[in-house]
Amino acid sequence: MARSTVCELCGSSEGVTLVELPVSDGSEEQSVHLCENCSTQISSDSLDANHFNCLNDAMWSEVGAVKILSYILWNKLERQDMLEMMYLEEDELKLAEQAINAEANKLVYKDANGVELQAGDSVVILKDLEVKGAGFTAKRGTTVTRIGLAPGDETHIEGRVNGTKIFIKTEFIKKA
Repeated sequence: MARSTVCELCGSSEGVTLVELPVSDGSEEQSVHLCENCSTQISSDSLDANHFNCLNDAMWSEVGAVKILSYILWNKLERQDMLEMMYLEEDELKLAEQAINAEANKLVYKDANGVELQAGDSVVILKDLEVKGAGFTAKRGTTVTRIGLAPGDETHIEGRVNGTKIFIKTEFIKKA
């Protein structure tokens, strides 16, 4: 079945691009044609519930990727009533649930002020910290550049102070 070049969610033809599902093997079967408006809202996680009323039609698409994306978006919009109406094949439901769980389990690293941290950011130490096993104190006001995020633990970052790689609790740093 040939797929169109209009948005497969809302039907718009403005700036349509092919976008992969959040969990995908890269095949075109796991991609959806989205307009600029839908794509921007989805990527920014700032969903306009009125705009996404278009999912009332999209959720019945014969294209599996469109149904999966509709399911994910209904979940983000907390529309349990619509989720209960949808029918997904077992493999489609599995992919949709993987995407939803991956989003829910995503670690968010925040500094003492609640500002989100990314790998490669620079931070400033807020208080003197004794570095166990290294025999020095990381002084207040020290800038740590090109931080790394501790895998599996959103309360710690890693960085180099005095040439030594250390882990620092996020409650003792602020983004530079």
